[in-house]
Amino acid sequence: AGSHVVINYASDERAALEVKAACERCGVRALAIKADVADKAAVDRMVDETMREFGRIDVAVNNAGVWIDNPIDDTSEERLRHTVDINLLGTFYVCMAVVPHMKRQRSGNIINISSTAGQRGEAFHSPYAATKGAVISLTKSLAPELVAYNIRVNCVAPGWFDTDMSAPSLVGEEAEKVYATIPMRRVGRPEECAGPVLFLASDLSTFVTGEILNVNGGAVLCG
Repeated sequence: AGSHVVINYASDERAALEVKAACERCGVRALAIKADVADKAAVDRMVDETMREFGRIDVAVNNAGVWIDNPIDDTSEERLRHTVDINLLGTFYVCMAVVPHMKRQRSGNIINISSTAGQRGEAFHSPYAATKGAVISLTKSLAPELVAYNIRVNCVAPGWFDTDMSAPSLVGEEAEKVYATIPMRRVGRPEECAGPVLFLASDLSTFVTGEILNVNGGAVLCG
């Protein structure tokens, strides 16, 4: 949509470079940076490199996340911390790193990715649901805190989407169970989540802040 793009990745360099090339074919500059968002120092380096390359940050999208089976009586501290570190602390670290730059330029736009699980909970995935609920609360906290600096903070809450993370649950009988919970009787395509994010990133939503935009095929109906 005309913006230069920084692609963050944790391990899949090939996929990141494919996205970089796709952006460049659209006529914009793009940069792929390896950084584990659970590592604050790595996030700070990523943002510093972005500033050296582009001189400003207009939009930050917090979309790194993990979804792991975690029955409450059969989880481990390692799995719990892994989920919290990426889903919640990673979002905090990115916000903490970009906000000073956005304040100096007196404009900015942060878009956090939550989940329907953060709105209704999710059995056997309580750490995931808890972190995604916290992302919603973080969004609603930062929106009024930063509005005086012309920084908007919004959130997209997706339901089931056809992604690598959800692929194991979208085959056979498990897939039928998933489809049964969605009035549209299908899962979303990745571009169907990208569109709402683009809307919040664009000047079409300049009077929207603190909003949780549900993108779930009607699965969870809440304001």
